[in-house]
Amino acid sequence: MVSLDSLDFFLFRVSTDFSSPLAIFVQAQGCLICLLLALGWALASFVRNREINRIKKNMRNGNHFAFLCHDINELEHSNQTDLPRVTVIMPLKGFGEHNLHNWKTQLTSLYGGPLEFLLVVESLEDPAYRAVSQLIADLEGSVDARVIVAGLSTTCSQKIHNQLVGVEAMHKDSKYVLFLDDDVRLHPGSIGALVSEMQKNPEIFIQTGYPLDLPSGSLGSYCIYEYHMPCSMGFATGGQTFFLWGGCMMMHSEDFRKDNCGVVSGLRDGGYSDDMTLAAIAGAHKKLISSPPVAVFPHPLATDLNFGRYWNYLRKQTFVLESYVTKVNQIMNRALFAVHFYLSWGFVAPYCMAVIHVAAAVRFNTRGNSLEEINYSSVGLTMVCLLLICTLIALFSMWNLTRIEVLLCNILSPESTPLSLASYNWCKVFIAMLVDNFLYPLSAIRSHFTQAINWSGIIYYLKDGKIHKIERLPKRQDVAPVFTDLGGKHLYGRKGFPTKGSFLTSLSKCLFQWRQPKRSE
Repeated sequence: MVSLDSLDFFLFRVSTDFSSPLAIFVQAQGCLICLLLALGWALASFVRNREINRIKKNMRNGNHFAFLCHDINELEHSNQTDLPRVTVIMPLKGFGEHNLHNWKTQLTSLYGGPLEFLLVVESLEDPAYRAVSQLIADLEGSVDARVIVAGLSTTCSQKIHNQLVGVEAMHKDSKYVLFLDDDVRLHPGSIGALVSEMQKNPEIFIQTGYPLDLPSGSLGSYCIYEYHMPCSMGFATGGQTFFLWGGCMMMHSEDFRKDNCGVVSGLRDGGYSDDMTLAAIAGAHKKLISSPPVAVFPHPLATDLNFGRYWNYLRKQTFVLESYVTKVNQIMNRALFAVHFYLSWGFVAPYCMAVIHVAAAVRFNTRGNSLEEINYSSVGLTMVCLLLICTLIALFSMWNLTRIEVLLCNILSPESTPLSLASYNWCKVFIAMLVDNFLYPLSAIRSHFTQAINWSGIIYYLKDGKIHKIERLPKRQDVAPVFTDLGGKHLYGRKGFPTKGSFLTSLSKCLFQWRQPKRSE
C-alpha cells in the first residue's frame, strides 16, 4: 500500500468507514427516500393530469366553459339561482406586492350563487384595512364585501380570532363558509368547484386545496417551494385526504353555528393553528376531509424573500407540531415529529457521504494513485452513482408535477397571465432540498424546547398544546418584524397603498360583467 499524507489518510479512512455495511444502509436509505418521493409526485401528477384531460375533452365536446364546470348546463340561469349562499372569510394582515392581485381573484369569483365576502383585520392601523377598503370602493356594486375590525385576540392566535369574528358576522342563510388566506390566488371557478363537491357529498366535513409556490429566485423562496412539494402529494388525491391546508377550507356554516364537534371551542380556546386544529377534530370524530383535483392555487412568493424570513416560516411550521387538541393528537404529532426528523437527516446524510467519496476519489486520482494501489473500496462510489440516478429521478418527478400543475392553473384561469416553468432554477431546487431537510430537525428541536413563537410581531406561548399567553411586541423596526414571511407584506404603516383606476380594477369589472347573466335576480 502506498504512503498517504494526513489529508489523504483522513479521506481514505473516512471513505472506508463510509463503505461499511451501516454506511451503505444509510446511503441506500437515501436512494429509497428519493424513489418514494418520485413515486408520490408521479401519483399526484397522474391525478392532476387526469383532470386536465377531462377539461380538454369537455372543451373539444363544445363546453368552452369547462374550466368553470364539467357540465355546461350547470351555467343555465335556472340552475344558478338554486346555488346555496356562501360566505367567504378572509383574515388579513399587512399589505404586500401580491395582495391586490390575490384579493382581485377572490372577489371576482364567477360563482353564480349568493356570495358575501368578509375581510377581517386586527385594527384600523393595519395597512390591509386601507388597501382593501379602497379595493371594495372600486368594486362598489359588483361584489357584496365589507371589512370587519376584529380587535386583538386574547385566547387564540390572531388569525383564528379574525376567522371566528367573521363567522359571527356571516349571513344567517349561508350554507357554506370558505376560509381563505390573503395570499391565495383563486381561479374563477374555484368556489363553484368546492360548492359542487360539497353538494355531491354532504358527508364532507372540510374541503381544502393546496398552493403551487412560484419561487422569486432567492434560496429562501426555493426552500419554501421544496418544503411544500412533498406535502402536495397528500392533497393531490382527487378526493379523500387526511391533510388540511388553512389557506383554503370550506365547511358547513351550521357546524360553526352549533359548535358541532367542538369546532368553535377547539379553535377559540387556545387554538394556534386553524388547519391542524380542525384536522385533529376531523380525525377524532371520523369526519371526511376532501381535496378536489382542481383545488391547486398559484402562490407567488415575495421577490425579497430572504433566508431569515424562510427560517422564521420554518419555525412556525415546526411549532405547529407542539400544539394539539387531544392526547391522541399529541401522540400523532410526536410521531410525525420523529418520522420527519429521521427522514430529513436520513435524506441529507447520504449526500454528505457522497461528497467524501467523490473528494477521496478525485484526490487520489489527481496525485497519480490508482484506487487499486491504496486498496480503496469502490462500493462507496457505486452508491454515489446510485444516489445520483435516484436524485435525478426524484427531480424529474418533481419537475413533472410542477409542469402539470402550472398547466392546470393556466387552464383554470384563462384570463390571467400564463404561468411558466422557465423561471424555476432546478439547481437551486436541489440545494433547497438539502438545506430545508437539514434545518427542519433543528427548527423542530428549538420549537420543542422554547414552546414560543414570534408570528408577525406577536409572541405565542404554549402550555399543554394550547396558547396560554400572548405578548405583543412594540411596533418598532428594531423590535418587531416589519414584513410577513412569505408575501413580504408591510405589517405597519401605509406603504403599498393601491392607486385608483388600475389595470386590475378594469379586469375585475370585465370579469363581473362576464358573470352578470348568471346572477340571481
